[in-house]
Amino acid sequence: MNTEQPQTQPRTQTPRRSGRSDFTQGSVSSNILRLAGPMVVAQLINVLYNIVDRMYIGHLPTAAGNALTGVGVTFPLLTIILAFANLYGVGGTPLFSMARGRGDNEEAARIMGNTFVMLVSTGLVLTVLLLAAKRPLLFLFGASETTYPYANDYLTIYLCGSVFVMLGLGMNNFINAQGFARIGMCTVLIGAVLNILLDPLFIFVFDMGVRGAALATVLSQFVSAAWAVAFLRSPSSLLRLERRWMALRWPILRRVVALGFSSFVMNFTNSAVQSVCNATLQIWGGDLYVGVMTVLNSVREVAQTVVNGMTNAAQPVMSFNYGAREYRRVRQGIVFTTGACILYTTAIWALLFFFPRVFILLFNEEPALVEACVPAMHIYFFGFFMMSLQMAGQAVSVALGRSKQATFFSLLRKAFIVIPLTLLLPGMFDLGVNGVFLAEPISNFVGGAACYLTMLFTVWRELVRREKELAPAR
Repeated sequence: MNTEQPQTQPRTQTPRRSGRSDFTQGSVSSNILRLAGPMVVAQLINVLYNIVDRMYIGHLPTAAGNALTGVGVTFPLLTIILAFANLYGVGGTPLFSMARGRGDNEEAARIMGNTFVMLVSTGLVLTVLLLAAKRPLLFLFGASETTYPYANDYLTIYLCGSVFVMLGLGMNNFINAQGFARIGMCTVLIGAVLNILLDPLFIFVFDMGVRGAALATVLSQFVSAAWAVAFLRSPSSLLRLERRWMALRWPILRRVVALGFSSFVMNFTNSAVQSVCNATLQIWGGDLYVGVMTVLNSVREVAQTVVNGMTNAAQPVMSFNYGAREYRRVRQGIVFTTGACILYTTAIWALLFFFPRVFILLFNEEPALVEACVPAMHIYFFGFFMMSLQMAGQAVSVALGRSKQATFFSLLRKAFIVIPLTLLLPGMFDLGVNGVFLAEPISNFVGGAACYLTMLFTVWRELVRREKELAPAR
């Protein structure tokens, strides 16, 4: 995330590079940490949207476990909405930035306008399709006759706000791409704070239950989306979102989709993993263990936030130094990012192992669910540090322009390891539900080792070779 304020100069010129954005200066670790701070905060705030819903729902006066499980089975469908938001938002902003860098502000404005139209139109289509198919999909993803009413109540209201969800996520990227990092963080912060305030009001005071949680989320996302669009249409935006740039152009859409496809695939495989886990747990353990997986996923989302922020912050630093042919500094960035992520995830693993109930009780207090969740958490988070190797390896691949390699290893871990193991292990060695939870650590060890070792044998060796070739000239 760019933490600098945009330069005040004619819009047809390329902004001047400031000292704080020259990542060849100062220590590599300090550059990464400076960027990681706001990124971690922004991602943590974003995670709070759904996490807060689950915390309140898990403490309903009656049927809290069933309500939490019902909301949990909606995750795959919510992740699909996120996947399409990233398809356009993540795909459009790099093209937008490159066009601005070339001084072609008209092309940049068209990219932003086309992305806006695709976010709105796709959001409307998804709303209609998912509302029409919600009942069979929810049962496919692990709902039962007991938990379906809760899942249906939550999903129906949430889907009515799909357009707001997609606009808030997708268009906020264009605010950050123009250098307005604080405004971009406010987009997320405003919605998250409003959601935290509205949740108890709608859930408990107005006695709306899961419907209240969904309504609070939709209203919060509406405010976030309105904030983002209002800023992009205001004079404060370097390039304004205007109707004249919204006429769809196939060459632009093709490039946006092509660039955002890897992010879309990663989110889509997340949806597939969630649905397979829930459906398998419903067969082998029933509603109770679908609720357990909801808690585990919630804890993992929060635990991964720091790693996500660290690896995302490392990418521009490593990319900048790679472009500047500072290959030693790139390797320093790899070492620092890997070490920091391993230390953090090892510490989190220890906390979850020795104090699991502290984290479980944040989401539910029903004795049966808590007791089932403790051993599941021990299995699910075993060797959690290996997950950080996967994320660090993928971050290096993306930073150095090897997005296909990053996408491959994401697919390897989720589509080719987690999903098959989730389906096969419960029926082997009398593992039952433990087989579903065991699939995650196995995938972390195999996928993490494969991704990181591949990076060392390809990217690291290339950096060393280029550094040696450059040494005589210096």
